[in-house]
Amino acid sequence: MEIIISNSSDKPIYEQICIQIKSLIMDGTLAVGEALPSMRALAKDLHLSVITVQRAYEDLTRDGFIETVSGKGSFVAAQNREFIQEEQLRIAEALLQQAAEIGRTHGISYERLSSILQLFYEE
Repeated sequence: MEIIISNSSDKPIYEQICIQIKSLIMDGTLAVGEALPSMRALAKDLHLSVITVQRAYEDLTRDGFIETVSGKGSFVAAQNREFIQEEQLRIAEALLQQAAEIGRTHGISYERLSSILQLFYEE
């Protein structure tokens, strides 16, 4: 499992870890039941504090992406991918609605907003 941390990102390191592991789970790279590296091993590999990795694993557990078994480690949780995608789509729709309202209120054209979204999506 390859995780890339960017010090220039505006996202906290634990969030970068979460995003990348979620992506690996959603695209099937990490299969249900597959073991994740221990918190210590991942922290050592990424040259980070164990507390940072622990925060990421806690968030992943809370969101239903991984399960942690005491004494055995953390594993990809069995989940309904369609449910997770639907939930993420709902969040994206709310954010896009907010962006559309800002655009209308401040005279930003649809084309400009659309091109900005395309830029972020392709990033």
